Amino acid sequence: MHHAESWTTATIARVIDRTPSVREIELVVEGPQPPTWTPGSHIDLRVQVGVRQETRSYSLVGLPDGRALHIAIKRLEDGRGGSKYMHALTPGARVAVAAPENHFALDLDCAETLLVAGGIGVTPLLGMAQRLAARGAQVTMCFAARTDDELAFASELRAALGDRLRTFVSARGERIDFAAEFARLCAGAQVYLCGPVPMLEAARAAWTAGQRPAADLRYETFGGSGRFATQSFRVQVPRHQVDIVVEPGCSVLDALEQAGVDVLSDCKRGECGLCALDVLSFDGQLDHRDVFLSVAEKQHGKRFCTCVSRVAGTNATLVLDSAYRNESG
Repeated sequence: MHHAESWTTATIARVIDRTPSVREIELVVEGPQPPTWTPGSHIDLRVQVGVRQETRSYSLVGLPDGRALHIAIKRLEDGRGGSKYMHALTPGARVAVAAPENHFALDLDCAETLLVAGGIGVTPLLGMAQRLAARGAQVTMCFAARTDDELAFASELRAALGDRLRTFVSARGERIDFAAEFARLCAGAQVYLCGPVPMLEAARAAWTAGQRPAADLRYETFGGSGRFATQSFRVQVPRHQVDIVVEPGCSVLDALEQAGVDVLSDCKRGECGLCALDVLSFDGQLDHRDVFLSVAEKQHGKRFCTCVSRVAGTNATLVLDSAYRNESG
């Protein structure tokens, strides 16, 4: 969480369409010199979603240039509204930003590094590839996307890595074979992965099966990447006499808070687990979009991360329990 005084203003200097759905935005932050940062860093921005101001996190792209910050945003038609807001901004617009933070720091001295990107997950990995290649490090990269024209920053990656970059386009039936990729790595190698939840789950399963140290698979994901299409569904919290409909552009967490149910939360990306609540029952399919719960916990269906996860199906309904009572409860 950021204190009010840690926010500053940045001006959009230019926008560049990198793919049909991905737009790069160059931000110049007010102040005597641009913020310092390292590959894997992100910044928080305030976005306007309807009548609410919300915070979104975006990875910084490339390497520091001493002048501006670069982010890239994929437009999500069924997202919560932040990407549409960002895509509507034009040069000269001003936005509130917080100082860069890094929860996905790169180990520059690892014996071997494999970078794995899924779609827009390439954003934090571009700078890692450039930094490692410049050091002469042992680095390779697998980059998966739905179509060729969604391989954002492929030319920059190719310039840094050459044939050490391999692309996988699902429209051509290409998939990353994680077991084979990991088997090639030397002992002590590290993997940095950023992509949708199903990609991460497949990678984690292969990493565990290969008996590799869990700490050497490092990852970020983008909350909201689910197995099912985003739809509206019903949520009930009997403890609070709450019965609401969660619309496609709203999270369960936000809907509950609007209904007066206080839920602890922090990352809002499905990573920390603070917002997880107990599931009493459900109709439909639980679409776990977090990376906090284990595969077994997701299959068990007794916990639910309210910041990103959803329910799919006809008459989809979720009944939750909250340990936090309101004053009248």
